[in-house]
Amino acid sequence: MQSEIAEIPAVFTKLIAAESQFEALSNLLKSNEIQSVLVLARGTSDNAAHFLKYLIETQLGLPVGLTSPSSVTLYHAKLNFKNTLVVAISQSGQSTDLVEYATAAKVAGAKLISITNDETSPLAKLADHHLALLADTELAVAATKSYAAQLLASLMLVSAWSSKLTNYKSVVAAASDLLANNSALSDAVAKCDRANEIVVLGRGFSYPNAREAALKIQETSKISVQGLSIADYMHGPISALTNKTQVFILAPNGIPLESLKADLEKIRAKSPSIFWFGTGELALPNETVIPGAKCENEIYASVVDAIILQAFALEFARKNGLDPDSPEGLSKITFTR
Repeated sequence: MQSEIAEIPAVFTKLIAAESQFEALSNLLKSNEIQSVLVLARGTSDNAAHFLKYLIETQLGLPVGLTSPSSVTLYHAKLNFKNTLVVAISQSGQSTDLVEYATAAKVAGAKLISITNDETSPLAKLADHHLALLADTELAVAATKSYAAQLLASLMLVSAWSSKLTNYKSVVAAASDLLANNSALSDAVAKCDRANEIVVLGRGFSYPNAREAALKIQETSKISVQGLSIADYMHGPISALTNKTQVFILAPNGIPLESLKADLEKIRAKSPSIFWFGTGELALPNETVIPGAKCENEIYASVVDAIILQAFALEFARKNGLDPDSPEGLSKITFTR
């Protein structure tokens, strides 16, 4: 897991060098009269799917939904996907329920793009257009470099359709800088206690990383962790907040900080331990700050900040005497019907 996190800048470089595969899809929305988009994924890839959803909605204004594979695999629904683009995201491209749903979507008239780390996988072969993640073999069960590649691939795909996100190549240098300057991470790991509740909160483009960070800590340290939108957290789960709760707030550089202030005041009223990942501009002296990527906007910063969240999960598992590479009860590829 450590070596694969360290490979992320190189993976970014390879993916950017292959930007022609994204540019080839630049006319797809126009030529096929796409009116809506659905994103098909599971697990870690589903968290990347949320990032792609935010990107398409904010940059293109198209409606985007997340699929329910069980509607096909369990309930055998007949789909009607005329003028619909389905984007399937999967590290392996082998998950049986994703392949079955993608097949049904194509029969129903959808245009299918797949984004995988295996160009020979069933999902890659099924797609009208396949986008390769180029992350090479990933051995650790917990996905790291493949997830980061999925975020960048989502960014590059939307960049091919929009002129608003053209400076994404800056993520390579930002990722290298973040890996080289993570001394605050050790302090944060030392302060965090596996015996106390951990809640990871994000908003907007940091929400997918909040879900993913919670998943990574669950996978590697074998504890229950919530990954939520701050807005959703305020609608009920905050009632369980105590002075022993450890609240991770994801605030990538460029996030509109004003949107956090009212909720932050309510969270602080319960005196939890607060850990900031990204900017510490709103942090109090007694709160822990793990600096994030210095990028020009929160979209690019969110792509790169996945690194510090993965590194935290890695070091936290080591602190707890657990093997982050091979968590008990998990396998790299999950086959679901």
